[in-house]
Amino acid sequence: MTTTQPAAPHVAFLGLGAMGGAMAAHLVRSGFAVCGYDVSPAAIQRLQDAGGRGAEHPAAAASEAPLLLIMVATAEQVEGVLFGPHGAATALARGATVMLCSTVPPAYVQGLAQRLTERGIALLDAPVSGGVARAADGGLTIMASGSAAAFAACESVFAALSSKVYRLGEAPGIGSSVKMINQLLAGVHIAAAAEAMALAARAGLDAQVVFEVISNSAGASWMFTNRVPHMLTGDYTPHSALDIFVKDLGIVLDTGTALRFPLPVASAAHQMFLMGAAAGLGRQDDAAVVKVYEQVAGIQVSRQAENA
Repeated sequence: MTTTQPAAPHVAFLGLGAMGGAMAAHLVRSGFAVCGYDVSPAAIQRLQDAGGRGAEHPAAAASEAPLLLIMVATAEQVEGVLFGPHGAATALARGATVMLCSTVPPAYVQGLAQRLTERGIALLDAPVSGGVARAADGGLTIMASGSAAAFAACESVFAALSSKVYRLGEAPGIGSSVKMINQLLAGVHIAAAAEAMALAARAGLDAQVVFEVISNSAGASWMFTNRVPHMLTGDYTPHSALDIFVKDLGIVLDTGTALRFPLPVASAAHQMFLMGAAAGLGRQDDAAVVKVYEQVAGIQVSRQAENA
């Protein structure tokens, strides 16, 4: 007697950059049939090399998919892949679910959920944290909110992609609000790490020793231990681009303005990333914000590490 193997779960994936590409490839390795789209042909090719399928536009990727994951950079890009020319929303059937992993304003997510509901499509507000390495090995943290049905549709993806899922409630926007708080802290910590290491270099300290001491002291943070090695080696390959924190801290500040809530520390960090972007560093790794201090002070953190 022969047995029929169950079909691989079918998902569509829009946004195959550093994070999205790693997530999509891990889903393929986890047994999912993934059809993806990105504006970059090279990103689509990487998914195909990993065993997934590429699509010529968002609608083609979403066709017949019961679950669509979106991991693009901005709310404007979410609009484009869903409602622009050949938008995925036109191809999704009633009863489908969109799992939105992008970091976007909470108010935008609330409006998007309403528009998708009118089409019979559920939305799970599910931003992620953990970086490219955790995306590639299924160790992400997911902070999610949405209906019970939307959660149920995403359970198999949760199991593949995450080590921790926070179920934050039914209202879309809660997940994005929690991610916004995370990004406030992450951006401030990166800017503070850059400032501290630049001061160490200006003081003539051994940058590598400073890093080792702080990593084992009360001043350490996850961002310090993760990003300072980029500064020490001078390797700014964009695992997470500096421009992302211009956007994410902008979301934080816009929300603070709407709530009439002061955010002086987040504002100072935002200005540092804006200075980096203005200096042409926006496409480099976010740790390149240290170059702003290097240029102002006439020092080089990586050179201090090399000469130590």
